[in-house]
Amino acid sequence: MRKRLYEVIFEADTPAGKAFDVALLIAIVTSVLALMLESVAEINAHYGPTLRAIEWAFTVLFTLEYVLRLACVQRPARYALSFFGIIDLLAVLPTYASLLVPGSHALATVRIFRVVRVFRVLKLARFIGESHALMRALRASFHKITVFLVVVISLVVVTGSLMYYIEGPDNRGFTDIPTSVYWAIVTVTTVGFGDITPQSPLGRGIASLLMIAGYGIIAVPTGIFAAEFARLPAPSVSTQVCPSCLAEGHDPQAVFCYACGSKL
Repeated sequence: MRKRLYEVIFEADTPAGKAFDVALLIAIVTSVLALMLESVAEINAHYGPTLRAIEWAFTVLFTLEYVLRLACVQRPARYALSFFGIIDLLAVLPTYASLLVPGSHALATVRIFRVVRVFRVLKLARFIGESHALMRALRASFHKITVFLVVVISLVVVTGSLMYYIEGPDNRGFTDIPTSVYWAIVTVTTVGFGDITPQSPLGRGIASLLMIAGYGIIAVPTGIFAAEFARLPAPSVSTQVCPSCLAEGHDPQAVFCYACGSKL
């Protein structure tokens, strides 16, 4: 019974497991939509009690699911402390907390992160493989991007300090160097809030150059990551989840878990 329950809840290779993940996906999206609608004053005024009843129904359902997940794994404590275990717990705690702190149930929108776990629902082994490829590409490009970020940080600090001395005496926006560095960061990322603007011709000239450079600054780390990602072939992986440590991303022919050595 426990093994059968595990296959339904944690695996997507069987019709029952796929049906469970589809139902879970629908429940997650519906519950988040109900929470979002409840925050709209006009809708809450007319349908507030109904939306709250829906929220409590889903909370009880997710609580039962969380308990079943703990019951069918070999190491409940390990699952409870895993990423998905914490997300599953956070998905139900806010609603219960609202009994003591009114309004805190809105934090239950964190359960939208649970959608990630149902990538297996469509037997998306390739998506799991791509996620591992993304992580490998990030690790491969980490040092290059770090060096680039150090250069960018140096640029905004120097530019911010320069703008403080250029604009500071006559422009109340550039009141100190940290504020000027904040302006440089906003400018180089092409966000441009407009709360601080240079007034002198020299300051505007530097701002223009910084904005133009911003487009290249955004493109460089993207290019570094894309180049590393293109070099990595996406391996074929299965949707098999280790019943012991809950590791994913195993080879289709794997018999034992690559992380803990348990039999799959």
